[in-house]
Amino acid sequence: MSKAHRGKGIRGETAHGRRTCPVCKKTGVKVLYDQEVAGEKVKICKVCKAAIKNGKAV
Repeated sequence: MSKAHRGKGIRGETAHGRRTCPVCKKTGVKVLYDQEVAGEKVKICKVCKAAIKNGKAV
């Protein structure tokens, strides 16, 4: 199974993919998942991706 959002695949990202999530505003989390939020495509954290997928407001 692919592990694209772990170690080796994110080494090339700035700070290894750790930033502030634009949805929940948490800092120092891995922001790796592409999602369309408010009409624009942004990268969000795993928790916000799951919440959006399950229809919960974030």
